[in-house]
Formats: sequence, C-alpha cells, structure tokens
Amino acid sequence: KKMKEHHCLHAALLCLGVLCYSQALGTEGLSHDRPSLHGHSEKGKEGQVLHRSKRGWVWNQFFVIEEYTGPDPVLVGRLHSDIDSGDGNIKYILSGEGAGIIFVIDDKSGNIHATKTLDREERAQYTLTAQAVDRNTNRPLEPPSEFIVKVQDINDNPPEFLHENYHANVPERSNVGTSVIQVTASDADDPTYGNSAKLVYSILEGQPYFSVEAQTGIIRTALPNMDREAKEEYHVVIQAKDMGGHMGGLSGTTKVTITLTDVNDNPPKFPQSVYQMSVSEAAVPGEEVGRVKAKDPDIGENGLVAYSIIDGDGMDMFEITTDYETQEGVVKLKKTLDYETKKSYSLKVEAANVHIDPKFISNGPFKDTVTVKIAVEDADEPPVFLKPSYIFEVQENAASGTVVGKVHAKDPDAANSAIRYSIDRHTDLERYFVINAEDGNIKTIKTLDREEMAWHNISVFAVEVHKQHQEAKVPVAIKVVDVNDNAPKFAAAYEAFVCENARSNQQFITISADDKDDSANGPRFIFSLPPEIIHNPNFTLRDNRDNTASVLVRREGFSRQKQDLYLLPIVISDGGVPPLSSTNTLSIRVCGCDGSGSLLSCNAEAYVLNAGLSTGALIAILACIVILLVIVVLFVTLKRQKKEPLIVFEEEDVRENIITYDDEGGGEEDTEAFDIATLQNPDGINGFMPRKDIKPEYQYLPRPGLRPAPNSVDVDDFINTRIQEADNDPTAPPYDSIQIYGYEGRGSVAGSLSSLESATTDSDLDYDYLQNWGPRFKKLADLYGSKDTFDDDS
Repeated sequence: KKMKEHHCLHAALLCLGVLCYSQALGTEGLSHDRPSLHGHSEKGKEGQVLHRSKRGWVWNQFFVIEEYTGPDPVLVGRLHSDIDSGDGNIKYILSGEGAGIIFVIDDKSGNIHATKTLDREERAQYTLTAQAVDRNTNRPLEPPSEFIVKVQDINDNPPEFLHENYHANVPERSNVGTSVIQVTASDADDPTYGNSAKLVYSILEGQPYFSVEAQTGIIRTALPNMDREAKEEYHVVIQAKDMGGHMGGLSGTTKVTITLTDVNDNPPKFPQSVYQMSVSEAAVPGEEVGRVKAKDPDIGENGLVAYSIIDGDGMDMFEITTDYETQEGVVKLKKTLDYETKKSYSLKVEAANVHIDPKFISNGPFKDTVTVKIAVEDADEPPVFLKPSYIFEVQENAASGTVVGKVHAKDPDAANSAIRYSIDRHTDLERYFVINAEDGNIKTIKTLDREEMAWHNISVFAVEVHKQHQEAKVPVAIKVVDVNDNAPKFAAAYEAFVCENARSNQQFITISADDKDDSANGPRFIFSLPPEIIHNPNFTLRDNRDNTASVLVRREGFSRQKQDLYLLPIVISDGGVPPLSSTNTLSIRVCGCDGSGSLLSCNAEAYVLNAGLSTGALIAILACIVILLVIVVLFVTLKRQKKEPLIVFEEEDVRENIITYDDEGGGEEDTEAFDIATLQNPDGINGFMPRKDIKPEYQYLPRPGLRPAPNSVDVDDFINTRIQEADNDPTAPPYDSIQIYGYEGRGSVAGSLSSLESATTDSDLDYDYLQNWGPRFKKLADLYGSKDTFDDDS
C-alpha cells in the first residue's frame, strides 16, 4: 500500500511539472509571430499594391500527461491569433482526432482541455486541426492548421516476462559461467522517455548456484562441480525491474526450473567383494547359475555396464552375459559339470562402463572387479554307458543262444550302484534277442535270416538296482552277416519262342540269374546244361561269363505238328563258398514265322486250319454270320411291334389350352408363324404347373349287363364294350378339369386380348368401333356393342 501511495505521489509531481512546463512554453510561444506561409504580393484593381497579411497563429506542439486523475479537466494548451484584439469577434474551432470528446476548446480564449484520462499505451498521440473564424459570419480569418497532442508517458506498467515458467537443462559439473538460459521481459511504457521501460534483471532465489546478467537476462552457473547425483533439480526466481532498477520502479518475476543432466562421472562399483553361488552337476549347458550387479549412479547410456570373466579356473566351464534391462551380469553354465571330478570353481568378473567421457577420464578407472565362487552340488545321476552306441555282427542261421555282443554301463555317482540291463521290446517286437540283466551280454533266441532283415536296431536300458527311476538308454545296431544259403534262380519267368524255320546255331534268347545272398555269395553265376542232356540234339547253351547265358538252336526244321513245346533244364551255380546251384526249366515254344523271322502264330490248331482255309476266307465266314444275326434281331423286333394294340393310351393331357400372348399374328391362315412353345405361360416353364383336374368323389360301378360273355371270342364286341365302359366311367382319366386362363401377358401395351374377365369388370369403354372392323369382328361387335343396344334388347 505504501508503495502504491509513493507511485501516485510521484505521478502527481511529474504531472504538475509537465503542466507548468507546457504553460510556460505556450505563453512564451504565443508572444512570437510566425511568418506567413504565403510570402508573395498582389496588385489591386486600382493599381495599389496589396500586401497579404502574415499568418498570425502562435502555437507549438502540446503535451498531456497520461493517467491524470485530477478533479478538473487538464489544460493541454492555448491557441491565440495575433489578430485577436480581445473583443470576442474571433471564434476558435477545434476538429480532428478526439475533438469534442476528449479535447474541448474555449471558442473565445482558445484554451484546450482534456476531459478524459488518457493512456499512452492505448494511443500515444492525437492529430488536431485549429481554425479561427469570424464569430458573426463564420468567415475563416486564418487558414486551418494541424498540430499534435502527445500523451506523455508515466511509469504505470510493470515488466512482464514472456513465460510464467521456464525450464532449462545444463550438464552436471559444468564450469562456472556456463550459460543455462536467457529470460526476457517487456515493458509497455515508452522506452524513449525517461527510464520507465529500462529493465534490470536480478535473481531472487537460486543463489549461490546460479546468477543472472542484469542487462541481458542470461542465467549462468555460479558454482563448480554441481553433482546431479547429489541434487538434480533447482528452482530459480528471476526479477525484472524498470526505472533502471532504482527505487520506485515496477517489477515482475518468473520461475525457472533448471535440471542437471547426467554425465558419466561415476564408475561402477560392486556392493560386495565376493559372490557365492552353487550349481548342480546335473545342470545342462546354458542354464543360469547366478547374477552379479555393479551399481552405477549414472543414468542412461552413462550407466550402462558390461560384464566379462577375466580370470579363474572356471573360465572354460562358465560364461557371463549382460542383462541390459536390469544391468546385471548373468553367470551361465558353458559345459557339463562332474561333481566327482571337480567340486568348486572360482571366477574373476569385471564390470566396466560401456561409454566413457574423456573429460572425466581422470576420475577413473571406470570399472570394478569381483570374485565369484561356484560350488558344484552332487546329483543322483543315471548310469552312463561306456560308448554312446554299439555295433555288433552275427551270422545268419546261427544257433539260438549265440552271443552277439556285450554292453556295459556304470553309475557315475560315488555310491557306484549295481546296474541291471534290459532290451526295449518296442525295438525288438519279434524277440530275436535277449540280454543278460547282470553282465549285459546280448544273445540270439531265434534264427536270423539276412535276406529277411539285414540289420536289427534295438535299444538297451541300464537302471540302477536300488533307484529304478535312474536309467540310461543306448542304441545297439546288429548286423546279420550273410552265408551262402540261397541258390541262384532265373531273374524272371522266361518264355522262349523259336521259329520253325530257325537256322542252326541261331540265338533266340538270353537269360540271367538272381541270388538273394549278398554279393560275396552271389555272382559270378555259371550256366550249364545237366550232364544227362549235355548233348541235347535240339538246343545248346553258351555262358557269356557276364552273369548271362545265351540259348541257341542246334538243328533246323522244327515243326509244330510234331512238337510245339520243349522244356530245357538249365543249371545255375553261384560264386559262394561252398557254391550252391539250382536247376531251372526254360519253356521253348515252336512258332510260325515269316521270312524275316517275325512271329505269326504259335498254336498248332491254327496251323491245321491254315491248311484248308485262308485268313480271308475265315473273315468272310465271320462277316456272314454277323449279318445273319442282325437280320434275325430286326425281324424279331418288327414282330413284337405288330402285336401291340392299335389304340395306344398315352398319359397325355389332351385338354384344350388357351395361350395368351401379346404379338400380332398373321391371321387365321397363318399357322406356322410362331412356335407354340414360345407362347406358353412363362410362369410354368421353369416350375411345375399342377393339374387342376377334379377327381370324382365316388367310385363307378360298371353295369353288369355290359360285360361280354366269359368265353366270347368276338373281338369286336369286346372292344365296343370296353369303349362304352370308358365313356361312361367318370373315374377314369382324363378327368374333368378346371383351367385358369386369366394370365396377362408381360410388357404389352395393348394388355390382354382375352374377354373371359370382361363380365366381371365394370368398364365404361366404347366398343362401337368394332362395327367398322369387318365381318371377322362381327361377333365381338355384337358382344361388346353399346349399352343402349343391350338395354333395348332386354
């Protein structure tokens, strides 16, 4: 309140000083004459020289102080002309901006007063026009002249900042004087007059951490090594004061929130020097063992930490990875552990910053180490086979009980429990093998045949005697070794053909053999004839020494009439030890061939027929037989058609139909212009049109007198009797039917031509024109004549 009173007193004194100064200037100014704007002279009508009177205005630029709140209107200034003698004949007129509303003039004295309080911030000056005229005649005595009334400023507006709150960031540990942000305030007062708009900035809150430049408003750091980890956010209050910061000036404030941004000025540190962990020897590689964490008070990428193992006897057994979400080092198992071999491991783990700021390298090193001790826990492990898999061999046809091989497993635990063995029967469904549960010996219990199955793949279980849940499984592959127990045979079912006119030593077939045994006991095959027919007069055999043999003709002149089939035994021996052989019979058929050796026929009967009839004659005989059969079939068919009754009752609808259509025909003589199918009701084409037949509700009993005698042979009487019964029987089809003929055609401009519904409609149409259409329409003209005609007839 005291501040406000002080400001009001200051404004009053300033207004009074300005007012006195303005009046002094006005009084002094009015005492001087201003030169005329027009300095030339003119001659009168009588030759005398008339001098234009010089301008008599005495005026100056006027000032009025703003925000004047006195009881009387404030005197702005006074207008006076040197031709005013004070007799009241001159009238002063004021016009322009605010004339008569804000500014009023005493038309006699020329005094100008301001009737309203002015605000320079709303309007800084007003342009007015003054003129002196004769009071009686209103004749201008002086030309009008413009002048300006300026509103003189007072310090009535405090400084205002552009924003009520500012937010700024500055890195921690910045040097003293580092620029943070610049705040700016504005003052609505006149900057060209006095110190009303001259601002000075100062800091009210935020010391001693920050300072502000008095003239620019730039906020700077004032303390070195400000630590974000100690305090991250600061609140600063800045003041802007006018009047150059002197007493009596107005002021405004703003708040600035300054946040220290992070830099990497802190190394990671482990909270403890040793970590204790444990892991079971049954853990699988990749399983997590434990976690370590180094704390870094920095944030963001400045706080990122990477972990690594730099030393220790467990470097080959363990590995460490970084979980960047939790910033932890994850220790994982790298290889399988064995408690019986080694019971503990030691690791030296290092945690280091990923990003290092060179400015703070002197604060380093930015890393830390810790010792990790890992204890291996004993686990109840299943038995372990000495080999990951086993392969054994056994000869086929070996006697039951033959030893195939032996598997062995042991308990890796310190207890070294006894082991029992068994065969997985899902892998030995036929039960070819058995295993000794104590020592793991595998034996056969059936005879094996390599040709049926060359390999047997079984699985053997090993379980601890006292801990049945601990078991191991190993694959065992058993190869059945081949022995020569299969004699060779023909590779296919051969059937040979030899021509009657074959030449001596002519080859007519090549044969090969097949052996189910392995290649060591199969080829090479040896082909020969049995000793008893080695001198066969008809055929001979030649071994090609490539596991094939050729059969040749030994003589000429084979005849189908004498013998059409020969059976040639052939002995085939393999290359096994000892070798096996078999006798196979080759069937050789004698056939007729042409001159080039192509087969014609291999049947002896055909050869006999060929002696009496030629092939053409046989074809002709067959053709005649077929023709006779066709004639017989046609004759029988015609005979059956003649026996059918002359009167055929077809299940047809023989009723008349009325078809409505909209096309103009060619008259009664035109019977072929349209297909009747196109004129049918379209609604019945795609759908089923049910019959409207009415079946009689009673049964007809034929009159007994109409039936012919049972033994009557008169066909004419029988037919007439049947016709009469059908005519008089109402229950026999076709029934009486009701048809609806009210269907209207589609799309016709003429509409329906049917007159069946005319009787049910009250039509006022005039059909007299039908009388003029000729004799063909006479009937229609009679039916649809004028109503008067009908009335007269009635």
